[in-house]
Amino acid sequence: MKVKDILTLRPLRQAAQAGLMLVVTAALTLLATSLIQYLFARRGLCNEAENRARSEMEIAKGQISSVIDQAEAAVRNSAWLAAWGLDYPDSLASVSRKIIQSNPMVVGSTVALVPGYDSARPLFAPYAFRNGDTLSCSSLATEEYDYPSKEWFSIPASTGKDYWSEPYIDTGGGNILMTTYSYPIYDGKGKLAAILTADVSLDWLSSLVDKIELYPNAYSVLLSRTGKIMVSPAETLNMRATVMDYKKNIEDTMTYRKLTEAMLNGETGSTAIKQDKVKSYIYFSPVEKTGWSMSIVVPDKEIYGGIRKVGIAVNALQTIGLLLLILILTLTMRSQLRMRELTKNQDRIEGELQIASDIQMSMVPKVFPAFPERKDLDLAASIVPAKEVGGDLYDYHIRDGKLFFCIGDVSGKGVPAALVMAITRSLFRTSSAQMDSPARIVGAMNESLSENNESNMFVTFFCGAIDLATGHLTYCNAGHNAPLFFRDNISTLPVDANLPLGVMGDFVFTEQEKDLVYDDAICLYTDGVTEAENAVHELFGDDRLIHALRRRGSSQEHLESVMSAVDAFVGDAPHSDDKTLLFIRFLTPSVTFSNQIDEIEKIHAAIDGIGIVKDLDESLTSALNLALEEAATNVIMYAYPPGEKGFITLAYNLDLPDRLEFTLSDQGKPFDPTKVPDADVTLGAEERGIGGLGIFLVRNIMDSIRYERKDGKNILYMTKNI
Repeated sequence: MKVKDILTLRPLRQAAQAGLMLVVTAALTLLATSLIQYLFARRGLCNEAENRARSEMEIAKGQISSVIDQAEAAVRNSAWLAAWGLDYPDSLASVSRKIIQSNPMVVGSTVALVPGYDSARPLFAPYAFRNGDTLSCSSLATEEYDYPSKEWFSIPASTGKDYWSEPYIDTGGGNILMTTYSYPIYDGKGKLAAILTADVSLDWLSSLVDKIELYPNAYSVLLSRTGKIMVSPAETLNMRATVMDYKKNIEDTMTYRKLTEAMLNGETGSTAIKQDKVKSYIYFSPVEKTGWSMSIVVPDKEIYGGIRKVGIAVNALQTIGLLLLILILTLTMRSQLRMRELTKNQDRIEGELQIASDIQMSMVPKVFPAFPERKDLDLAASIVPAKEVGGDLYDYHIRDGKLFFCIGDVSGKGVPAALVMAITRSLFRTSSAQMDSPARIVGAMNESLSENNESNMFVTFFCGAIDLATGHLTYCNAGHNAPLFFRDNISTLPVDANLPLGVMGDFVFTEQEKDLVYDDAICLYTDGVTEAENAVHELFGDDRLIHALRRRGSSQEHLESVMSAVDAFVGDAPHSDDKTLLFIRFLTPSVTFSNQIDEIEKIHAAIDGIGIVKDLDESLTSALNLALEEAATNVIMYAYPPGEKGFITLAYNLDLPDRLEFTLSDQGKPFDPTKVPDADVTLGAEERGIGGLGIFLVRNIMDSIRYERKDGKNILYMTKNI
């Protein structure tokens, strides 16, 4: 070969080498890119599987907790009746029947006396249970059963605390899975007298667990506190084997032992286990109150099988692309992969937002009437988020005879606002379970929300507490819309100008109060109601809100009236903000006040409200006001020694169609006003002696009056025909 030819081939060889280097570089680049994408995709799929498992478990646990809470509430609400029935043992069976009738999940109930408490009946346990569609009764006080030795009796009897028993198969009652909730009953002297129970059917757990569908071959397992398998795909194991019996063909027994210990200790977590050479991921979390543990088992191939197939296909395409046109195919593949990842992320986000919306809505009470067993309270509420998740909240609960309630609006929208909303609702529940003062509750919540508030989000918030016995309302407003107050007309409840929550941690919140009387009502709302816009950007406004509330009715009727008015006003325009409403109507038929003359105004407010409810004419309402004012003034002036503070209660019965009944009671010194002779109204004021005119007015206005001294109280009964 000539030198000229060699010199000619050298650039070609260099170009070939450069091309080879380009191909090798492109191949290595594509290989590295594929590896990085695979690792990140694997991590994303792992996180997604765990998040979905956690979400599914939280939803299932929420439904379990709902059943558990309902059973506990049914027992706790009947505890006072069981304590009262200790003196009338034959009436205890009716307590158990009431619990079963009020809760469809309760299949049996008993009030079991502590041995020796009743000398006439050393063992006594009337048992009510469902028998098909009817209720039947029997006795657990038999030699064969020996109820004092049973777990549901012995543990709460020894600890003095309520207790959920280990689940068991009720072989004598339909072969169903069930558990027993036991609650200790004490007599008036503080002595343990009996155990009140509710047997709760758990047959629905199987269908609940079967609804958890993450992947085709994933499954769920529910364990009891002792490790028994309550619910699993292998039904032959249910309540017949423990989790340790299920370790067959487990390669890493140490990991499995740690897993079972963590689940039985009530921990939350996840781990990977190999069984029969198949790797699976186990996600577990405890079920509060019961000591159970829920887990979801997902095979490794269910999570990563798809991405492994995609990886093989991608590598093949990359190899072909390098042989044909490296650069063009590389760009195309990257674009396709990027688009696929974006689509997957979008679908995941939409799914997670839906789950988040379901979880968020499950945090606020939505069952109405809220307290069907109570006649002194009418409550309704609604929340309509503008997006999948929102920042509005409301909540309420009754503790120690008081209704604690709140409404709030988080600044901002979307997921951040929803997270703050969840935290705010949890803080309210925690604080109001320990504190009675709304100002203290709001102050404690503000400190928690202000700490490390780097996002500078805040919450407008209104918190109140109503003493359901006296109608005394205390409340604290933290920058929220002032509620509407209903009595003889609609007005705005006065509120102090406190800062919203989360703005200043050491802010001192002020508390206000107001006394409610029969048929008073409060409407709490967020600005999404009054600031709802129609197609031409007009606001719904306060005037339209008040107009929608003009006609008095139940809380639910008020809520539906406002929501219908807002929807009709907005029309097809998009909703720009969450809309939340909370109505509270006070229906306690009594009013309590101290022996001070200025407290008489509480009687006037109560009688005016009765006049509206019963549609009395003004003259009759005025006459009732006069008579009851005179009767109460008589008690204020003479029932208690000078300087001594006492209390007076005016109760009224409005359920009779032809008359009104009033009862005025006090704990002052004995005094029968019916024995006071009538004042001689024919004499001049200077000739009549002091006293007697007030009783004269009461006798002439009321159709009947009667006095008695009972349990250390003066009681004056008054009736007015209508």
